[in-house]
Amino acid sequence: MSRLKLAGQIGAVGLVVALLGLLVWKVANDDQTNVARDFEKGKLTKPVDFELERLDGEGSLQLSSLRGKVIVINFWAAWCDPCKREASLFQEAYERYRGQVEFVGVDTADFTGEARQFLQRYGVRYPNVRDPDTSVLDDYGGLPIPRTYVIDRTWKVSGYIYGETREETLRSAIEEALAT
Repeated sequence: MSRLKLAGQIGAVGLVVALLGLLVWKVANDDQTNVARDFEKGKLTKPVDFELERLDGEGSLQLSSLRGKVIVINFWAAWCDPCKREASLFQEAYERYRGQVEFVGVDTADFTGEARQFLQRYGVRYPNVRDPDTSVLDDYGGLPIPRTYVIDRTWKVSGYIYGETREETLRSAIEEALAT
């Protein structure tokens, strides 16, 4: 009986070692882009292009179609309390910088109806798209949200705001991007 028990223990240890090895290999060979991580490390970071369905039902929006302009991308969800608090800030900035800066809201992990109600409730009129499975959000750093990125005219991420956005922080990031 003890030989069988010993064999089971050896097998379990072998499985743990194999899984640990797989994890180490995955981390060492993971070349998937994470915009937030790369930006925070000071790397020259380019945005990950995406094409997502518009929440207003008028087709899709491809981020690269805005290339050459300053772009603000805000990842949000209807269930996110900080997103609710910052919604009017983004709408005001959209109105203030109209013609100079493109704004794109990316609703993530919501039902479409909840997202549309959010936009209506908070008076958000700039383009918003839907990322239902968080695949685009994952490329940009994943949960938690909100996350906001500013892309300059050279297609480089020039600003990143993690968490609830403050007016002065957003204005500063936009002005920096406009100056490039």
